[in-house]
Amino acid sequence: MESSEAIWRTVLLLDYNTRLVVLATALLGLASGLIGTFLLLRKRSLMGDTLAHATLPGLSLAFLLFVTFGGSGKSLPVLLLGALAGGGLGALGVLWIRKYTRLKDDAAMGIVLSVFFSAGVVLLSMIQKIPGASAAGLESFLYGSVASMVLTDLYVLMGAAIFATALALLCHKEFRLLCFDEHFALSQGWPVRRLDAALLGIVTLITVAGLQAVGLILMIAFLIIPAAAARFWTDRLDLLLLISALLGAVSGWLGAGLSAVLPKAPAGAVIILCATACFILSLLVGRQSGLIWRVYRQTQLKRQTTHQHLLRAIFEMTESRPESAVTQGALAARRSWTRRELCRGIRRACKRGFIEATASEEWKLTPLGIVEAIRLTRNHRLWEHYLLEYADIAPAHVDHNADTIEHVLDPGLVRRLEARIGKLYPKGHGMTPDLPPSPHQIAQSSERSSS
Repeated sequence: MESSEAIWRTVLLLDYNTRLVVLATALLGLASGLIGTFLLLRKRSLMGDTLAHATLPGLSLAFLLFVTFGGSGKSLPVLLLGALAGGGLGALGVLWIRKYTRLKDDAAMGIVLSVFFSAGVVLLSMIQKIPGASAAGLESFLYGSVASMVLTDLYVLMGAAIFATALALLCHKEFRLLCFDEHFALSQGWPVRRLDAALLGIVTLITVAGLQAVGLILMIAFLIIPAAAARFWTDRLDLLLLISALLGAVSGWLGAGLSAVLPKAPAGAVIILCATACFILSLLVGRQSGLIWRVYRQTQLKRQTTHQHLLRAIFEMTESRPESAVTQGALAARRSWTRRELCRGIRRACKRGFIEATASEEWKLTPLGIVEAIRLTRNHRLWEHYLLEYADIAPAHVDHNADTIEHVLDPGLVRRLEARIGKLYPKGHGMTPDLPPSPHQIAQSSERSSS
């Protein structure tokens, strides 16, 4: 009964310590999501991993030095300063390799990560030989341990997260330019290398701040997963930063709360699993490029394409005889439609009032359908004439090329096409004076026509 009551107190955040831990971790997630977005756009997703591993030798060396001078090695400020120094050296190492060699970012990050982590492993093996070193608590920095954090540690974490967030927001305009067009920024006189170093410095700060909460190994996930998940919702940078920060905060909030309910589960792993759940949800239902919405838009586009091709096919087959109709077999022979696809297209066009059946079970355009078919055919032929005149494409090939682009012609582009090639065709052609002739021969319907 007591354990059940304790769980409910934890879930409802009635305990002061739990509220403080959850708040600190949520702030860490907010800062990580915000800063991780710049890393993702900068195509340096592994930089967080590199800097996190670069902190290991700094942690170990700080502990060794503190023990050498008579300390216990358990001082969190000392360990974090050592981690910050190690991460800073790692960031400088990446920048130095990139500046003075021909190696690219991925190679520079791989070199720094392997060298610094190897040095950290060697130092850890030395620490294990020191009596009492097992009580140093260094393992919590590898896997994360929110439960072992005291009030001072939480205040340090919150302060670092708030400071890193403030710096990222203050440098928002500069980082935006750095991420999207580094060469343009350089040509305009912006201090690109200093901005790059400042971004890596903020990443190092938030990485070090999150070591004890999330852990050295999993900190990279906390930097990248919220930003990657936010990409499924929007392409606008400001909104992307906001969504990424919110997803990071939610992941930290849920992860810290669940780790409090499940004390035997590693806090860092639970937090990252919550972030992964947010990523999977975004992958499925993200408004911009989620799988479900993508399939929906592709299905709608396919239906629209079939509908437009159907109206244009009927119009072109009956262009010389506007009141005639065509059979379903003639339509199927004109395009590579399956019987099922053609039947669905005809049914949808009938529901929308664009075509109608005749007494002889043939299909003809309604007055509304004629207007729509003329518009579609006109756009198609304008693009065909443009391809012939300016792209030097053979007349036998323009029909297929126009089929792939006519469905995305907006009114502005149509007006520009009219201005460019409006003089290439005679007025008064076909059913409307604005309808250009087809640049290639169109097979007319050989089926029996009906009025």
